Amino acid sequence: MPQMSPLSWWMLFIYFIILLLLFAIMNYYIFFYPSQKTESSSIKIKSMDWKW
Repeated sequence: MPQMSPLSWWMLFIYFIILLLLFAIMNYYIFFYPSQKTESSSIKIKSMDWKW
């Protein structure tokens, strides 16, 4: 609305930026990847030979 004061626009802008950052940070830290235990015995190397 054009009749709103510029300070109100500024406060709304800051409010939405803070919300955006809050949701981005929450989404980044809430999602847990399953931990992968890498052992030398569990690594299997596939043969890259051509099979004609």
